[in-house]
Amino acid sequence: MKASLIRKILIMIVSVYVTLRITLIVLYWSVIKGGYPRKDGDGLLTWWSNGLLNAARIKKTVFDPFNIRIESGKRYIIMSNHRSLYDIPLTILSLPGSIRMLTKKELFRIPLWGRGMAAGEFIFIDRHNIEQAKKDLHAAREKMEDGIVLWIAPEGTRSRTGRLGSFKKGGFILAIETGAQIIPVGIRGSEKVLPAKTWDFYLDQQVDIHIGKPIDASAYTLENKDALIEVVRRELSTLCGET
Repeated sequence: MKASLIRKILIMIVSVYVTLRITLIVLYWSVIKGGYPRKDGDGLLTWWSNGLLNAARIKKTVFDPFNIRIESGKRYIIMSNHRSLYDIPLTILSLPGSIRMLTKKELFRIPLWGRGMAAGEFIFIDRHNIEQAKKDLHAAREKMEDGIVLWIAPEGTRSRTGRLGSFKKGGFILAIETGAQIIPVGIRGSEKVLPAKTWDFYLDQQVDIHIGKPIDASAYTLENKDALIEVVRRELSTLCGET
């Protein structure tokens, strides 16, 4: 059902409110109180995700045939198809662990929001500066070993067609260099909530999240990263319903 103008405005107001509130709370905790337990950050992200999904009345079903668990000391990267702005909150509510997004460094320059993301343990890697990239990679590995689960969209951006686009290599290089377990996730139906290039919200949409078997990136090298990319692409293609 297409949302009315009033409902559309309400969804946008709620989205801005929950995002601004979580940003301010995290900044308060980190700057004024000097830090906070990660579980509190996880709780805030769960609250934020529920707020976004409830505003659009999204119905989700999770399929987890491998009963995914996050083991202490191991490194994990979630890779999913990317059809909607709702893919991140859907992922946070569908998988275990302290999930944070690997994002573009430009977002960290946005006043207030960028500082909130940094305080919330979101991660970026500056691939345009070799020395900084080495430092960022080391920091990312430490975060992952300490329990952070990274979410990456290998397409790099939202699909405009609803189908898998070409994959960027950066996430796979990170996975190989950190010896991560890649958890493939196929999201079906999220593009119907807010179609690309529009502000037309559709309420009560069913979204299915299919979680695949982890893929061990440590079994690959940078020289054969294309083989890893192909393995993940085939798995995501199946999980998101394209094959």
